[in-house]
Amino acid sequence: MRATFLGTGGAVPTTERGPSAFFVERNGERLLFDCGEGTQRQMMRFGTGFSLSHIFVTHLHGDHILGIPGLIQTLDFNDRTDALAIHGPPGSKPHLRHLVETAGYRPGYPINIREIRPGTVAVDTEEYIIRSFETSHRGVTSIGYALIESDRKGRFNRDRAESLGVPVGPKFGRLHDGESVKLADGSIVHPEQVVGDSRPGRRVVYTGDTRPTETTVEAANNADLLVHDATFAADRASRAKQTGHSTAQEAAQIATRADARRLALTHVSSRYAGDVTPLESDATAAFDGQQAFVPDDGYTLDIPFPDADDNHLSDNIP
Repeated sequence: MRATFLGTGGAVPTTERGPSAFFVERNGERLLFDCGEGTQRQMMRFGTGFSLSHIFVTHLHGDHILGIPGLIQTLDFNDRTDALAIHGPPGSKPHLRHLVETAGYRPGYPINIREIRPGTVAVDTEEYIIRSFETSHRGVTSIGYALIESDRKGRFNRDRAESLGVPVGPKFGRLHDGESVKLADGSIVHPEQVVGDSRPGRRVVYTGDTRPTETTVEAANNADLLVHDATFAADRASRAKQTGHSTAQEAAQIATRADARRLALTHVSSRYAGDVTPLESDATAAFDGQQAFVPDDGYTLDIPFPDADDNHLSDNIP
């Protein structure tokens, strides 16, 4: 899984930071969270490609949605035929439909717009789900999204299997798939004898604009990456509260309570255009995880499995 920060700035873009857009590629599938003005150009600039399957909108403020019309038309010009799903908070469907068809434009491929209630699943597959959660932003209905992978199989213990008399070959795979096997001497070997406990998948959480919330703590529990609103430094805490945003310190406190591994601070106010040190310093002082950072536009991050340190121990299945 790889994340690309296409737009990390606040409502007022700068020459270095565009409006909100966060891109995730997982096993060849491409997902976009928010789509601020100029997102399609950022996608070209940073080489993410355009083969999107879903766009997830956190709320209807312009710096999170004004890139949608241009992106929709660019996909059409590239002869897209596959349907595109756009997900948004309650009450957003007519506004998103109007945005898609701005100036009377009708794309030549299907676009399915869905309103997602907080706490429900927007996308459900065998390999992962994307669940929404309630956020708190000034004057608008807003939600965040958690990409949660399914648990993976436990590790296969080849040495143990061989000691039980399982011959190298297809029976290894059957055991790893949860099926008991019969040996030549008539004995039965069961999966729990040679397969360890299931291993967690990855969790990536994106808040959009929000005040600190308990629902974010719950959604980001043990997250491998939490992407949280950090518009202001701690000395602007009153301004953050007034405008419905978070400080970097507040974002770090949420990440610490959630036991998140890494914290990305986004929606950076233009007042920090020349120096994000205040944000990083506030977050680092308050975050007990592995890393808190302010990504630049175009920053790409590989997201390993939680047990990546053990990846040198192969499953040992031929």
